[in-house]
Amino acid sequence: MAGETERSIEELYRDDPERADAVAFGRKTGVDRRGFLGGAGLAAMGAAVGGAIPFAANMPGGLIPAAMAQPAAAPKGPQYLKFPGKDDKLVLLGERPLVAETPEHLLDDATTPTEKFFVRNNGTIPEAAKEPDAWKMIVDGEVNTPLALTLGELKTRFKPVTRRMVLECGGNGRSFFTPTARGNQWTNGGAGCAEWTGVRMSDLLKAAGVKPSATFTGHYGSDRSLADNTKDAISRGVPIKKAMDGNNLIVFAMNGQPLSNIHGGPVRLVIAGWPGSVSSKWFTRLWVRDKYHDGPGMGATSYRVAIKPMVPGDKPADGNFRDLESMPVRSIITSPANGAKMPAGTKEVALRGAAWAGDNTVRRVDVSIDFGATWQRATLEKPKNKYDWQRWTATATLPADGYYEIWTRATDSKGAMQPHQAGFWNPQGYGGNPMHRIAVLVA
Repeated sequence: MAGETERSIEELYRDDPERADAVAFGRKTGVDRRGFLGGAGLAAMGAAVGGAIPFAANMPGGLIPAAMAQPAAAPKGPQYLKFPGKDDKLVLLGERPLVAETPEHLLDDATTPTEKFFVRNNGTIPEAAKEPDAWKMIVDGEVNTPLALTLGELKTRFKPVTRRMVLECGGNGRSFFTPTARGNQWTNGGAGCAEWTGVRMSDLLKAAGVKPSATFTGHYGSDRSLADNTKDAISRGVPIKKAMDGNNLIVFAMNGQPLSNIHGGPVRLVIAGWPGSVSSKWFTRLWVRDKYHDGPGMGATSYRVAIKPMVPGDKPADGNFRDLESMPVRSIITSPANGAKMPAGTKEVALRGAAWAGDNTVRRVDVSIDFGATWQRATLEKPKNKYDWQRWTATATLPADGYYEIWTRATDSKGAMQPHQAGFWNPQGYGGNPMHRIAVLVA
C-alpha cells in the first residue's frame, strides 16, 4: 500500500519471521531456512552480519541475528544517562521517573562500581539530606516496642555488617517478552552487585519485639508520586518470614562510601534476592502488619506474575496473580562486549560473566558458540557470601574466521534453567530471563 510504513526488523521477526528473512536477506516465501542458508541466502546473511557464519546450519528458524538485534526501547539507538557521578555509558530508559540500565559489558567487575550501578526511581528524587545522621526512621505496627531513631543512633546502637549482594529490578529482562509488556524496556542491565554496609533489618525487628500477629511488612521512603506529591511513590513489603532473613540490611554505605542520594541515601533497604522494588530508597518507616500490605505497588498486576500461564497479550484474570518473590536465575556475558571484533586468525576467545538466582545459588553455567547445538560448561566461582552473584569464565575455541553468537545459560540450585526465550508472559513483564547472547566477529 502506498505510503505504508514498513515495520522494524525486530517487529518483523517477532510477528512474521519468514517475511523478516525475506526483507532482510531476500529469502523466498516457502523456502526452508536451512535450504535458504545453504545458498545465496547465506551470503546475504553473512554480508549483513559482517562475515561468514561457520555454524549457519544450526541457526534456528526465525532467529534474528544478535548483531542486528536492538532493544525494543531503542529503535533509533540508545540514549545515554547524563547525571553527576554516573558513567556516561548507562542507557537511559526513562526521565520521569529517572531510570537507566547498565550494559552487560560494564558489569565486568566483581563488585559493581557505584558509577556503573543502574538507576531505578518510582517518583520524585528527594533533596540530599544536609545532615545524614539526623535522618529519622521508625519501626511500628505489630511490635511490642515501637522504635524511633536517627541514622546516627542506628549506627551506634546496632552492629554494622557488610555484604556483597545483587540488587535487581523486578522488570529486568522485560524487553525480551513478546508481545511487549508495559514498563521500562530493560534488557539485562537492571541489576548490579555492590558491597552494602548497614545493620540487619532483623536486628531492628527483634529490638522492637515482633508480635505473633505479625504477617507482613510495609516499607516507606520519602519519595513522592509524580502525579500527586502528597502520596507515596511506592510502598511495598514482604512476608514476615522473609523480613527476618538476616541478610536484609538497612544500608547507609555503598562500596565503602556514604550512600549517595541517587541510590536512596542517606539510608535505604536492601532486601536480598527479591525485586528491588521492596528495597525502599530514602527509608523512613518499617510498618509491621497483621495482614498483606496494600501500599502503592502491591496487588493487581504490580510486581506480580501469573499463577497459571496466560495467553501472551491477553487480559489478566482476577485471582491469577501472585507476588514476584525470589528473582529467577540469570547469567550474562560481561566480556567480550556484544559486537566485539577480533583479528583474523583468532582461535580462542576468553569469556567472562556473572550469574545469580535470587534466594537460590547457581549450580552451573554453560556456553555455546553454535546456536545451542552443543554446550560447554564454564568454570563457576563460589559466592563471597549468600546473595552475591557468581562470576564465571570459559574459553571458546573457534574453528575458523567469521561471525559467531556466544550464548550463555545458567541453572540454579533447584534445577531451574534459563529458557531460550522469555516465558510466562505477564502484563507488566516481570521475570523475563532468557539466555543472554552476544555477537562476535573474527576478521
